[in-house]
Amino acid sequence: MQDRIAEEKIDKYLDTTKRALEKLKIAAPQRSFNRKLADSFLEMAQSYFSDAKHFRQKGDFVNAFACVNYAHGWLDAGARIGLFDVGEDDRLFTLYE
Repeated sequence: MQDRIAEEKIDKYLDTTKRALEKLKIAAPQRSFNRKLADSFLEMAQSYFSDAKHFRQKGDFVNAFACVNYAHGWLDAGARIGLFDVGEDDRLFTLYE
């Protein structure tokens, strides 16, 4: 059935994003403008991830799925533009090259 998000699928996406959050390191120097961007990107990702877990706990898989995808999008964007050091991991992140 394609009109629902399965519990297993949302759990898989939550796990993937959790592992991505655990892996990344902020690459920008502490006193740089890019550090403020990196901190902001990470804060957005963490907020959406928290919301995703909240919705998952309530059984609202649609909103959990939306939030976890936003969370991971912030992580991918930060990795792609070099705000985050992700160790060349192109399985958890979408890198430029």
